[in-house]
Amino acid sequence: MEHIVYGPVPSRRLGKSLGVNNIPHKVCSYSCAYCQVGKAVSMQAGRSVFYNPSEIEIKVKERLAVLKLSEKPDYIAIVPDGEPTLDLNLGILVKKLKSTGIPVAVITNGSLLDREDVRMDLMAADYVSVKADTADEKQWKSVNRPCRNLDLPTILAGISTFAAGFRGKLVTETMLVKHINDAPDTLNGLADFLQKVSPEIAYIATPTRPPAFENIIPADERALTIAFEIFKRHHLNTELLTGYEGNQFSSTGNFSTDLLSITAVHPMREEAVFELMRKTGASQDDLIQMLYSGSIRKVDFDDHRYYLRSFGKKSNP
Repeated sequence: MEHIVYGPVPSRRLGKSLGVNNIPHKVCSYSCAYCQVGKAVSMQAGRSVFYNPSEIEIKVKERLAVLKLSEKPDYIAIVPDGEPTLDLNLGILVKKLKSTGIPVAVITNGSLLDREDVRMDLMAADYVSVKADTADEKQWKSVNRPCRNLDLPTILAGISTFAAGFRGKLVTETMLVKHINDAPDTLNGLADFLQKVSPEIAYIATPTRPPAFENIIPADERALTIAFEIFKRHHLNTELLTGYEGNQFSSTGNFSTDLLSITAVHPMREEAVFELMRKTGASQDDLIQMLYSGSIRKVDFDDHRYYLRSFGKKSNP
């Protein structure tokens, strides 16, 4: 059980989180094409007992006991190398971890949320993140590569049922892969579904590390910007997860620092960039230099120009 507890590690979503790995390596209901920890070693959609929740609790408390006050985590995050809801003891584990007084988060692909026992286990968590890459079954099979006995409409219905009853913080995360689930019609269909789920935040991400399968390419900045706008038009509180670890909500008074921070989370329209330029005393030359260095990219969409932090290979505008 040496790899059960790790961290705390920095997380833009959770602040500092102490990780709990409650599933053996790559036991999952999906074998996502973009997964950064490789292909699924064992695929299953049925729940099993893996580790003793009491032993995990002891290890978490031992880790917390040796941390300095400044290192104390904001969350204990159940985010294993596989799917956490496959753990038949997940509900017991969540309650035991909450006894520390630290909020508990669970990061799930949502594939078992049609099950009442899974939904009840997650109800005790303070924060739940649910994967929602697409509402299209063909694309779902292509990007998430699910266990054969899973069914997307059933999963989506389960996510909706869970969202209606959950009283903690619910967020969704959408991973966009080029030429698979990044087309506007696809994104509109997903946004329709997410609007009904009404997460506190709908995160949009792209793969930032080597994927499990070949020929998997991250969606580009234009697709990311279009996705952001489509989600916003569906009244979703939307943020980007593009790999930047800066403090995106601070204002330093420095144009380049602030622009990088803001556009890592929200594409900015040109008029907003010019207003930031005015407030910070920057010039057009500062913006041009950032475009030239490749740290910022400009994207034209729907009669507007947007600026977005470049998350891929640097290139000239």
